Amino acid sequence: MKSIKLFGVREEDIPFINEWSEKNQVLVDLDSDILSLETVDRVKGFDGVSLSQQIELDETVYKKLHDYGIKQIAQRSAGFDSYNLELAKQYELVITNVPSYSPNSIAEYTVSQALNLIRNFNDIQNKTATYDFRWQPSILSRSIKDLKVAVIGTGRIGSIVGKIFAEGFGSEVVAYDIEPQISCEAYLTYQESMSEAIKDADIVTVHIPATKDNTYLFNETVFTEMKTGAVFINCARGTIVDTKALIDALNSGKLKGAALDTYEGEKGLFPSDQRNTQLDDAVLVELIERQDVILSPHIAFYTDAAVKNLIVDALDATLEVIYTGDSKLRVN
Repeated sequence: MKSIKLFGVREEDIPFINEWSEKNQVLVDLDSDILSLETVDRVKGFDGVSLSQQIELDETVYKKLHDYGIKQIAQRSAGFDSYNLELAKQYELVITNVPSYSPNSIAEYTVSQALNLIRNFNDIQNKTATYDFRWQPSILSRSIKDLKVAVIGTGRIGSIVGKIFAEGFGSEVVAYDIEPQISCEAYLTYQESMSEAIKDADIVTVHIPATKDNTYLFNETVFTEMKTGAVFINCARGTIVDTKALIDALNSGKLKGAALDTYEGEKGLFPSDQRNTQLDDAVLVELIERQDVILSPHIAFYTDAAVKNLIVDALDATLEVIYTGDSKLRVN
């Protein structure tokens, strides 16, 4: 019987792991710790490995995996930028990810956060908490139907976001993508550039992967190009946004608000329990405390459907590499 070692296992993962194990007749060993120099020796004797973490691996970890006969690492997420693909190749390790585990979950969360920003949810909750039940101009909002939405990136998630706004709310939706999708043109209009897409948009939402080329894609210049009073949503990757430039845009009144499900300094923090610690990140603390920012810990995907798909697809890819030496989900 084949055996797989899983690191970074959370309570909600266990039923789906056990179900997969029984169905496929594969022995699984569950570990809540992440894979590191301190834990890599626990891999010895197993046929495969699956992780759920953003922390980069030391070269010694890659070497030890190779020495223990491991042929792959199955990452239980879409993002794989924490892996050194050159080291993986050097030590003959196939890296796989789960590129699409629940695009609807993330799209739904994105739209809900846009609604919260436009309808002044934080302000209304704060007023209500102080027993201030007055209707005032400060909480007067606009109908989503009357707003223009710009979707940057129309892949699996962005295309659904655009469709919800266009067909669900009747909003005008424009988009920018380096590879426009013909199927999306039924409900949105592509623009020639990102600048053209965002310049008149009331809501700007980004859905692109993190690459070296788009680090700080949303910077001071881009925020300056946006419509005064617009709201910005990032449920993609934290490194896409220059957070300090975003804060400046909020402080100046250029942007009305922002919803961030990712943060450029989130590695080691999202997800973790920091209740009894002093956060050594002044920018993160400011985001948390601001009333015009809705911050969440990379949780847009977090539904039962997504958790199950992450488990099943990652473990299927692990078996695929064990038996064939390759996988359709390979990223290197």
